[in-house]
This record gives sequence, structure tokens and C-alpha cells, in this order.
Amino acid sequence: MTEKLSSELSQRFLDLEENYKRIRAELEEAAIASGRSPDEVTLLAATKTVPVEVVNHGIALGIRHIGENRVQELCEKYDRYAPVDLQFIGHLQTNKVRQIIEKVSMIQSVGSGRLAQEISRQAEKAGRVMDILIEVNIGREENKSGVLPEALPELVSEAASLPGVRVRGLMAIPPAGAEKADTIRFFSRMTQYFIDMKNKRSDNVTMDYLSMGMSADFADAVRAGANLVRVGSALFGPRVYR
Repeated sequence: MTEKLSSELSQRFLDLEENYKRIRAELEEAAIASGRSPDEVTLLAATKTVPVEVVNHGIALGIRHIGENRVQELCEKYDRYAPVDLQFIGHLQTNKVRQIIEKVSMIQSVGSGRLAQEISRQAEKAGRVMDILIEVNIGREENKSGVLPEALPELVSEAASLPGVRVRGLMAIPPAGAEKADTIRFFSRMTQYFIDMKNKRSDNVTMDYLSMGMSADFADAVRAGANLVRVGSALFGPRVYR
């Protein structure tokens, strides 16, 4: 390792240590403000473009859950990660499900029956049941994946009928660039959908996780009801695409 690279990594380690402390404190404050214990909120580190060495330093600090957005990157980094819970949080094409089915504990971005069916098929072939979250297109954006809110009950029901998956909750990403007040309204709407689905008490549906909130808005998401947040750049610094 060159001296320059070593220096860059050392600085990233220091920055991560400070960022992790700050984010943990903000999460604790938001959880308490929402009437919950901080232990009820899961921090998932979004690791897209982050070097394995930096992620592993975060794991040593106490990060227990990480999420990759891209199949190729996940597969390239998989064998070098320290022991950690690894989830898939990005857009997933059906033809790439088989590449990650034995590598992740949960797929957070299931927005169609077709994808749920392929996950179930590949999971059965691997002799397992895959935990999934149903992705809701809460902002009704044409260029974003996810099920529209009015079709959510049907997709949850369809996914719950598949033998190779287990529905564990919902996931959403509000429109980028929305005003803070609008983002909070999207979060509140998602919380109500989550409650509605949970109250249905369907077989093979537990609704344990409401995954929403990222680097810019995770505290607002927790105050609105999220119990799983996906934080990347606030932890690791701006993404560097090579």
C-alpha cells in the first residue's frame, strides 16, 4: 500500500469514527422523540462505492448491517467483508437474482410480482427462504421502481403466497429534492401504509421493518416511524465513482 493511499485510508477511518458517533446520537434522539427505544431502530450502512477496508473499519466500530446497491459490486466485495449482516437495497433485475440469493439476508427492493416470483424460485433452488421488503413508489415517480400505493395490498398478498420468500415489511424512497415538509408527509403516509398492512395479520407477512430515510433525512424518517434507515454518505463521505 502506497504512503498516499495509506494516508487517505487513515483519514477516512477518522472521519468515519466521528460520523458514526454523530449519527448514532442523532438516531437515539430521534427514536426517543418518537416514543421508542434507540434499540428499536436499525442503522444499515449503505456501502455503494465504499472500499472494503473502510467498511470493515465501520464493522469494527459496531456497524452490524450493511447494504449494497449493485449486484456486481456486491459480488466483488463479498468475500473480503468482515462478518456482518449483508442486505441488498438497490434496484434488482430478475436475471441477477441468482447471483446474490445465497449472499444476502434480505432484499429490500421488491416492487413487482415478477421479481418476487424470481426471488422465490431462486431461493427454493438454494434451499432457503428469502426475507424481502416491498418497495412502495410513494412519490408516484415514473422513473422509479416500486409498487404504487393502491396496488400494495395485492402485491403483499401475492408475495406472501410464494414459498421461497417471507414478507418482512415495507421500503420507500421519497422523491429526491422534495421540500422537507413534503418529505415528512411522504414518511407519514408510508407509516400509515405500514400500520395498515400490519393490522391485516396475513400469513407469511410479519411487517417487522419500515425502511425509509437516508443520509439527508434519516432522523425525520425515524421521528415519522421508520425503524430501519439506510445511511451512506453521511457515514462514509461523498461517493467516489471510479
